[in-house]
Amino acid sequence: MADPARARRLAKRIMAIVATAIEHEVKDPRLEFVTITDARVTNDLREATVYYTVRGPRIDAEPDLEGAAIALERARGQLRTRVGAGTGVRFTPSLAFELDSIPDAARHMEDLLAKARAADAELARVRENATYAGDPDPYKTLEDGSGDDEAEEYGDDSPGDGAGGERQA
Repeated sequence: MADPARARRLAKRIMAIVATAIEHEVKDPRLEFVTITDARVTNDLREATVYYTVRGPRIDAEPDLEGAAIALERARGQLRTRVGAGTGVRFTPSLAFELDSIPDAARHMEDLLAKARAADAELARVRENATYAGDPDPYKTLEDGSGDDEAEEYGDDSPGDGAGGERQA
């Protein structure tokens, strides 16, 4: 079993090699809009998973996910050869390509945040002209004399007369 730090360094190096090879050496037009986002290597350094995203040719166009997956599978051997030459490890890891789900999750989170902002704005709009159902200040204060009436009504004794649990010395 290899050192986890070594596996992370190798994964980072594999990510850079695969991204450079896709950009400059692999001549498949379906890989033109593929971006390598991450790579992970098992602790035994035998298998590497490369994560990628695909964007559309235009902002409003849908990406060709199937075409990119097929092109990556066809270029797997060539990319593994480049990884073996670029890393210098005894055993070149086998490559597996997986579509990265992070952008979809981020898009979903942005949609949820937009809904929350809209709900907050609606609540603020409703709250603008709202008034209290009762008095503006529903709490009784001692200034109007209402606090003393309650103490007499319930039979509260004044502090220090021995009632209420205080001990006399």
